[in-house]
Amino acid sequence: MTIPLRVLIVEDSVDDTDLLLRELRLGGYEPTHERVETPEAMNAALDQQMWDIVFGDYSMPHFNGMAALKLLRERGLDLPFIFISGTIGEDTAVASMKAGANDYVIKGNLKRLLPAVDRELKEAAVRREHRQAEETIRYLAYYDPLTGLPNRTSLLDRLHLAITEGSGQKKSVALLLMDLDHFKEVNDTLGHHRGDILLQQVGSRLRAVLRPSDLVARLGGDEFAVLLPLASSQHAAQVAQKILEALEPPFMIDGLPVAVEAGVGIAVCPDHGTNPNSLMQRADVAMYAAKQTGSGYIVYDTHYDRHSPRRLSLIGELRQAIERDQLFLHFQPKIDLKTRRVIGVEALVRWRHPEHGFVPPDQFIEPAEQTGLIKPLTLWIFNAARREGLMWQQAGIHLSMSVNLSARNLHDPHFPDQISEILQTTGGKPDELELEITESAIMNDPARALEAITRLRAMGIRFAIDDFGIGYSSLAYLKRLPVDAIKIDKSFVINMIENQNDAVIVRSTIDLAHNLGLKVIAEGVEKQDIWDRLSALGCDAAQGYYMSRPMPAEELTRWLSDSPYGLNCRAV
Repeated sequence: MTIPLRVLIVEDSVDDTDLLLRELRLGGYEPTHERVETPEAMNAALDQQMWDIVFGDYSMPHFNGMAALKLLRERGLDLPFIFISGTIGEDTAVASMKAGANDYVIKGNLKRLLPAVDRELKEAAVRREHRQAEETIRYLAYYDPLTGLPNRTSLLDRLHLAITEGSGQKKSVALLLMDLDHFKEVNDTLGHHRGDILLQQVGSRLRAVLRPSDLVARLGGDEFAVLLPLASSQHAAQVAQKILEALEPPFMIDGLPVAVEAGVGIAVCPDHGTNPNSLMQRADVAMYAAKQTGSGYIVYDTHYDRHSPRRLSLIGELRQAIERDQLFLHFQPKIDLKTRRVIGVEALVRWRHPEHGFVPPDQFIEPAEQTGLIKPLTLWIFNAARREGLMWQQAGIHLSMSVNLSARNLHDPHFPDQISEILQTTGGKPDELELEITESAIMNDPARALEAITRLRAMGIRFAIDDFGIGYSSLAYLKRLPVDAIKIDKSFVINMIENQNDAVIVRSTIDLAHNLGLKVIAEGVEKQDIWDRLSALGCDAAQGYYMSRPMPAEELTRWLSDSPYGLNCRAV
């Protein structure tokens, strides 16, 4: 079976061109080619179609290979360029490689041609995949991968710009926050896949009722935002009513009708706030009031502040929960994809409120992050995880323990000393501890992050980059960080079988991370086919519901004995 190959040849000899094409055909290629002798002809050929590889004669009298290489690179084209010449010497060959050529082959000895072509085509394919992955990651820094809507970062950028423009024109700007009622029940009853479909359809309906100048964003979970530039509170109320009416018809998901209700909160600049954070907070207060009263939508007013979302009032209670040791941990195993054995666990904090019952982590961790309470919360998690890990070690179970860090932890100059003190108090081996940090926490202040990571790494603590791919940091930057592993964000892993872009990101991330000597852990493995694909791609470890949900320590101990992944875990 021959391989199609589009070949552009910068050459003034028809005979030499025929010899080159003959050699390619003998090597299993089926070349489609064009021969050019002038810069005008080369530009025209590059404009006409895409090429797979370019060959150039180094010593043509009027338009030589170096000029052709310069032309190619000036156009920003990353195509393999191989010199084919009978006069090129060693010094000239070195100079051509420095100028950007990929290889050179002597015309009288074409034995090196096919290996060079094979190698350069493969490397070009890898570079294309990497560029595509980087472009997709850059895109996803501002867009939600599930719905394709702008994300929180994009919303805040646009909101800041809209406030500035509105101030200049003395016009108001409106922000609407909305979340769905009982969405968790949809996920629990119909499954996460159908829940995702519902979120996609909600996004489509929101876009359908808005003007092109308006912005609809997904902030995470079942929460959406709508930005209305140069809009009054009256217009915002009309839009909110249109949104609620658009959500009234049941959503058809896999043939099942699903009814959706929502609460919408409205805040207007400058009446309710003059910066993105104040508008977000007051729209959130109004949204909670709308959900509590069942009124559909509410425009913010100061008297709603005493009815602020329960999550705001939980902060004081969370402080008490930390001080009184009312929190507890769940642990989710990480499985080695080759040995199919558990190699570690991630510690995840949980809170069962004495009055409200189970409080979802997203309702208290983000407010804790915003208020600074995340610092004592992380120290509590760290302490509890170390205590549990030591109990397992005493029982002969040796597992790596992962704990998540926030940006506030990472940028706190006292944090490394606090961790050192805990390690000295609890004992145990520091290298059995892994701290997980997000890309955004690192990129928020790279210099301080590097300093903290370096200090903690010197203690023997290992590091992993969590949720990799959604914060957009280049892997080249990671070379400077003393990290050990990368965790690919579950948003890419969950849909990698159906979504080619996600598959490219996963594959490229694995390849690039391995090139940097880093291990790769995939989050969100929920099906056998995802496990199989990750194994084929050489991913090192996986974490997800397919193997195990997060569970309390006692249940994990039993799981380690009963699960096929837990066999021989004592020897890990």
